[in-house]
Amino acid sequence: MSLDLNTVNAELGQDAQRLVEWALNLGKKAICTTNFRPFEAVILHMVTQAKPDTDIVWMDSGYNTEATYRFADEVTRRLGLNLHIYLPRRSRAHREAVDGPVPALDDPRHAAFTEEVKLEPFNRALRETAPEVWFTALRASDTALRAQMEPVSLNPDGILKVAPLLHWSSKQMNDYLKAHDLPNNFDYFDPTKGEEHRECGLHLAH
Repeated sequence: MSLDLNTVNAELGQDAQRLVEWALNLGKKAICTTNFRPFEAVILHMVTQAKPDTDIVWMDSGYNTEATYRFADEVTRRLGLNLHIYLPRRSRAHREAVDGPVPALDDPRHAAFTEEVKLEPFNRALRETAPEVWFTALRASDTALRAQMEPVSLNPDGILKVAPLLHWSSKQMNDYLKAHDLPNNFDYFDPTKGEEHRECGLHLAH
């Protein structure tokens, strides 16, 4: 894919909707990943308004809050999402019966836990959906790593990674939700991250 990403970032990096439309107009196979965390309805609405049948990929670790599962169902229904759910090979009940509860962040077993419930399902999703464009709701305020990213980049897999909301503030996100009468979810927890500004490893590898 021969693209001048510096020019794209300079011209469209601050215009989320135009960036989404530009990426979809490339005519490449696109997916949008989600974890149904706070403000996720923004990226899901933005992408599906431009292309309603876009594949939406959710790596459901099995450890989400009840509110997150209800939010996922509501947003899927409201937006008519073409949702593909990727689950770990073992159920949460199976995993906990054999290996116990979620390992602490300083537990050597935590890396294997993250691999099982998030990274392996994501790698499986990439193999099965074979995207050339990947929309993600990453924001620069999330972590130090994300603050160094560009809205559009070519990831190690050769996929065009598009983060239209990278430079958006929480106020912009909230204003968008209000303008489009979209729901939100603040009762969210990711056991692979454990802490708000910690990377789980997915965006380090991809």
